[in-house]
Amino acid sequence: MATQSKPAAASGAPNYMVPFIIVTALFGIFGFLTSLNNQLVGKLKEIFHLPYGPSMLATSAWFLAYLVFSVPSGKLIEKAGYKRTMVISLFIMMVGALLFVPVLASGVCALQTSANPYVAILGPEHSASARLNLAQAFNSGASAIAGWFAARFILADTSKVSDAPSQAHMLQMPYVYIAAGLLVLGFTVMFLHLPAIASARPSEDSPAAGRSIWSFSHTVLGMVGIFFYVGVEIALAAICIQYCKQQGISNVETAGILVTVYYLLIMAGRFIGSALMSVIKAEKMLVVLGILGVVLMLISMFTTGQVAVWSLVLCGLANSIMYPTIFTLGIAELGHMTNEGSGVITIGNVGGAVIPPLFGFLADKVGIQYAFVLPILCYIFIAYYGLSGYKPTRAV
Repeated sequence: MATQSKPAAASGAPNYMVPFIIVTALFGIFGFLTSLNNQLVGKLKEIFHLPYGPSMLATSAWFLAYLVFSVPSGKLIEKAGYKRTMVISLFIMMVGALLFVPVLASGVCALQTSANPYVAILGPEHSASARLNLAQAFNSGASAIAGWFAARFILADTSKVSDAPSQAHMLQMPYVYIAAGLLVLGFTVMFLHLPAIASARPSEDSPAAGRSIWSFSHTVLGMVGIFFYVGVEIALAAICIQYCKQQGISNVETAGILVTVYYLLIMAGRFIGSALMSVIKAEKMLVVLGILGVVLMLISMFTTGQVAVWSLVLCGLANSIMYPTIFTLGIAELGHMTNEGSGVITIGNVGGAVIPPLFGFLADKVGIQYAFVLPILCYIFIAYYGLSGYKPTRAV
């Protein structure tokens, strides 16, 4: 997997607890912002009377940034290092919050590209998946808070505002406050001490020596796995409130709470998964949860009411370890190319720009429940990756 500089190897293992806590807090930041943006789908559908497909384009505007900025973010890490890239990302996010979605998403992209491999490298290789799952659990916790925040302040009743442009303008104020918080956090991280973890130089006998990053099949397939995972997570979260209404839950705040539960289950699953990975291989857990996702989607597809709703919400548990596990398996054995591999895998986040609109347009044509066939296909690929695709073999 990622190679590590070992500055304290001679005197004993370095203590990475404090930097781990700091970077974990950053996971919470981009989890909150991503989830908050996803909740705009419900409000845009309501304000502008949109069908599901076009309303899902709000997620596309966000996740397309990963297609454009993932590889450049990997190059930025090579030039500036992990810490400086994180600081630069936070300031880009601050500006983006003031300019709304597109720039903010590019900052989140750079932050993810630097924070994910940093946590993976920040300790022994054998526990990288458990470590990243633990950090990503806080990402999901912040996403859960964003669901409540959106239901309380963004999806709340706007009857006092008569016209659609004025209602849409109300969506901007939360981002102004977020920009102020990001500015403070950026300066805080700038002046905190984070250990510099440099990439090792390639050696002649290194598995990565003289190879293109695109020749690593487990990395490329990891990117595809992330594509499907992010797509299914975002699509289900974005559709949840509308699906609840369809199944008889008319109260928006109640539906918003169920979105929060969805993310809390992801968080809980990551805490549990992080602990279980000391005795169960990460790739085996990925297979089991991929199958669980398929089963839950089938149940939701062919039932109604509370059973249908809770089958969707419980997909949060199935989703839990998928992102961090696919990510760490995808950068395994890359050595000095870990930064580049991280950039390639992060491109997969563009699934959040592709899968939700496809799911939305399919829901418009055949109904939400029959559209669950698309998440089922995503889960099947993820199960395949845990079964075979993760193995570090060279692509032909």
